[in-house]
Amino acid sequence: MKKKVLLCIILVAVLVMLLILLLPNKKNKEKNDPITLEATVLNLENGILTVKTNDNVIYKFKNETVTLVIGDSITLEYSGLLDKDKDIQDGEVISYIVKEKTNDNKLPDVYSDNGIFSTFYLLAYDKLNSLTIDEKIGQLLLVRYPDTNILDSLKKYNFGGYIFFEKDFRDKTKSEVVDMIKNLQNTSKIPLLIAVDEEGGTVVRVSSNPNLASSRFKSPSELYKTGGLDLIKQDTIEKSEVLKNLGINLNLAPVVDVTTSSSDYMYGRALQQNTALTSDFARTVISASKGTGVSYTLKHFPGYGNNTDTHTGTSKDPRTLESIMQNDIPPFEAGIDAGAEAILVSHNIVSSIDPLNPASLSLDVHKLLRDTLGFTGVIMTDDLDMGASKNIGNKALKALKAGNDLIITTDYEESFNEIKSGLENGEITEEEINRLVFRVLAWKYYKGLIIENDK
Repeated sequence: MKKKVLLCIILVAVLVMLLILLLPNKKNKEKNDPITLEATVLNLENGILTVKTNDNVIYKFKNETVTLVIGDSITLEYSGLLDKDKDIQDGEVISYIVKEKTNDNKLPDVYSDNGIFSTFYLLAYDKLNSLTIDEKIGQLLLVRYPDTNILDSLKKYNFGGYIFFEKDFRDKTKSEVVDMIKNLQNTSKIPLLIAVDEEGGTVVRVSSNPNLASSRFKSPSELYKTGGLDLIKQDTIEKSEVLKNLGINLNLAPVVDVTTSSSDYMYGRALQQNTALTSDFARTVISASKGTGVSYTLKHFPGYGNNTDTHTGTSKDPRTLESIMQNDIPPFEAGIDAGAEAILVSHNIVSSIDPLNPASLSLDVHKLLRDTLGFTGVIMTDDLDMGASKNIGNKALKALKAGNDLIITTDYEESFNEIKSGLENGEITEEEINRLVFRVLAWKYYKGLIIENDK
């Protein structure tokens, strides 16, 4: 009897095991069934594929064999469970299909070109359409870091970014600077451009503080005389690392003005070499900066020449257009060819191009940069509160009408109010503002700023 009972128990156990093995395992099936995602490729770097889903969630996958292009719209199959909180997903990309690129009237033709940031245009356009008009205006302002009312003003105006000076870093430790910038980024609705003038030599906002750099960065001329372009390349990479580690993502350098006379105002900050060597310098710095996480800015368009200091007053450039095109423009062309993302325009009045307005407020100067040189990146003014421009009425509005995408300003309230009043009075349209904001947003996507924030 006992043997029969034991045999029955064994038989039942065997049958149960067979059922477990033969019947579909729902839990196992759910785990192994591939997940399908509709997404846009945001980044491909170091074997990591970063995508943004249609419901605006960012995921990163390990994949060494992906041959996609940034901006591709894809259908992706993935094995494993997705976890929004993980930096990199555990599973694998099984396959992906690239959808045929169609505009579907989503991006107006007026926004479409083959510009340096063009793979991010659709993302930028979606972001643009989510902003209020006040938020759009704020994105056009690169503001001198204020002493008071810092976070409240950021929440109110939604600045495009800040520019920091030596006083803002004085006596601070590295951790204090990192925390200061993180606090701004965490407060801002849209990631900020964090800018400095770290040219080297006499203009060193960061490395003037021994807590932040082992020594002050040397001037371009000293570097070149010591080690040529190889040393300049090395210096650019080292400088970028220092800035990036602090949270700074934009350097308002290099100075690519051609000057060979020690009596020129810009001589001490320039390479102090001829046009051809200055062009090589521009190309070297921009090329070396790629992949560092810090963007560099060619300045001061269309070339400073031997003009006087625009920090203190008006400066007029009497040179012929032929002279400027031959001697001053080539370094900017070389930098653009190397992938320059931003160019800063001076406040000099260049008589042969526009005898009435500073270059920063001149439509003709900006046409030279956009139409003749084919520059598709971001154009910004020098600080509008410098002596050469501070007393010009409605200067912020004039700067936008001239074609600047970013306005560097100390008096951000005045700049904001001028633009807002100009919109209300019909002096500028919302569509004109949209075009400028669109380029700033596309740049922020290109730089990976908005991706990091969404993640």
